[in-house]
Amino acid sequence: MTPAYDQPILDMCCGSRMFWLDKGDSRAIFADVREESHKLCDGRSLHIEPDIIADFRALPFPNNSFAQVVFDPPHLERAGENSWMRKKYGALNKKTWRDDIRAGFSEAFRVLRPHGTLIFKWNETQIPVSLVIALTDVKPTIWQRTGKGDKTHWIIFLKDADHA
Repeated sequence: MTPAYDQPILDMCCGSRMFWLDKGDSRAIFADVREESHKLCDGRSLHIEPDIIADFRALPFPNNSFAQVVFDPPHLERAGENSWMRKKYGALNKKTWRDDIRAGFSEAFRVLRPHGTLIFKWNETQIPVSLVIALTDVKPTIWQRTGKGDKTHWIIFLKDADHA
């Protein structure tokens, strides 16, 4: 049986919660497929400590559970097994990443309430955002490029009331 959650926000692949203003925000459930700690090359500690271990392709939550969903999946398909980039951001499977991201979008919209907001973050250092955004048929409302060379994209979606 799936436990009940009262929080209105889901971060479906939280990693180390890098962009969160309050990394312990009680309004959010932080999920990730991994729980681990690392010492990075510059000596800093990296902690990935989700509230719940979950794969973004098959979330353990009922339909229409959250007012807001954050989807910031791994964006690297090429990262060394022990590289700090893989430790920090995770990595995609080179052969299945399209199906994986497509499933992630599907799950995000499934657990999102009608009129809820999906916040999607993508860095196109290795994979162009155009290839990724084509994996969902939902039209974004806002799209903002940021970062060095404008390679990070913040894309906002609104779930329609009739979206299944």
